[in-house]
Amino acid sequence: MTRLLRTHAVGAAACVLLLSSAGAAAAEAHREPFGKLTDGTAIESVTLKNATGITARLMTLGASIQSLSVPDNRGNSADIVLGYATAQEFLDKPQFFGATVGRFANRIAKGRFNLDGRAYTLATNDHGNSLHGGLRGFDKVVWRIDSIKSGTTASATFSYSSPAGEEGYPGNLHVLAIYTLNENNELGVQYQATTDAPTIVNISNHSYFNLAGESSGRSVMDQLLQINAAKFTPVDQLLIPTGELSPVAGTPFDFREPTAIGARIRDGHDLQIRYGRGYDHNFVLSGSSGQLRTAVRFTDPQSGRVMEILTKAPAVQFYSGNFFDGTIVGKGGKVYRQGDAIVLEPQLFPDAPNHPDFPSARLAPGSTYDNTIVFRFSVLKR
Repeated sequence: MTRLLRTHAVGAAACVLLLSSAGAAAAEAHREPFGKLTDGTAIESVTLKNATGITARLMTLGASIQSLSVPDNRGNSADIVLGYATAQEFLDKPQFFGATVGRFANRIAKGRFNLDGRAYTLATNDHGNSLHGGLRGFDKVVWRIDSIKSGTTASATFSYSSPAGEEGYPGNLHVLAIYTLNENNELGVQYQATTDAPTIVNISNHSYFNLAGESSGRSVMDQLLQINAAKFTPVDQLLIPTGELSPVAGTPFDFREPTAIGARIRDGHDLQIRYGRGYDHNFVLSGSSGQLRTAVRFTDPQSGRVMEILTKAPAVQFYSGNFFDGTIVGKGGKVYRQGDAIVLEPQLFPDAPNHPDFPSARLAPGSTYDNTIVFRFSVLKR
């Protein structure tokens, strides 16, 4: 049994962390089968659970977050990420649910870039552009479980080796996805990568969040979002950055204070909202890139659930689930429609290899790519 124990202030609201009343307790990690794909490939899962009732199920297909249960301020748990009940559905009806996306998360214009004087052409899968690694990105491959551990911090380490030329990318790339869950209600994922030849890397997590619960029947439009960003990168009609950095002040993209997600999402006066059919934009985070800092605060006033995202990345992509059209049935038996969840992806800028002024995506042999993300959970004080 848990109790509300510790109070702290975040922004203007008082929050509490759920802590165990049973003294010091260790977080647990359990490994088990998660069915098979139609070709017979076995998929496994690792479940991380802490003493306050936060439970994350991770699966080897896409090194994905398949489910994430979090208590509300009455102690009732709900799965707050969208997805499917079986592994094969993630391939049959791909939406990047909970997935590790790469080699390059987000878009690369026309699937082309130059690196060290050489031109590269990638697999394209989004209106002539390359999106989230191409036709068979990291979300569609089976990762290996290297280790699991219970203790003060439970963890699961997944690995994948991407051969040179896969989807058109240079260099053999070895990637780790290290998930952790501690007793401070922090679910972390650290993406690391090394290469044997110069290449480009941008890896992130693509979970769709609804703090009311993925099968609650409630949209996220009344939930509150705060993004620590004074600028964003405008896009063209194909959602490729123009290269500009525009102030959010005075636009529907100003989330510097907690704002209802649906408050300005239908502002047809704004060309960027029309291009994205809502939000599908890169926000330039304040603070020093490379240092772990708070980027996002996401709140559901009704359930009291609060999720903060900390990251070392220079930006976060905010996508408001604009293309859900009622054709997808999720694991809870609910039909997913526009506005049922949002995606918040800490990462480099979209199309970075084609914009010299953007933070570089280049990774050289001897260096290690690192994208550290922490999802910190609390509840609003009742």
